[in-house]
Amino acid sequence: MIKEYELMPSTFDKWVRQHKTSGSFEKKDNRTSEQEELIRLRKENQRLAMENDMLKQAALIID
Repeated sequence: MIKEYELMPSTFDKWVRQHKTSGSFEKKDNRTSEQEELIRLRKENQRLAMENDMLKQAALIID
């Protein structure tokens, strides 16, 4: 199969490992807990930056 589809053995091994671990090949299903936390923290950081910008704009309007 590797030769038939011209795959690198490491790619095939990665797919097999992912499928054994999560039963899925999708990237979101194969993230580590650290990767999930990083995604969550980035979203939170983006939300807080947006809130901070809104508060700065409100302060300018009030002054």
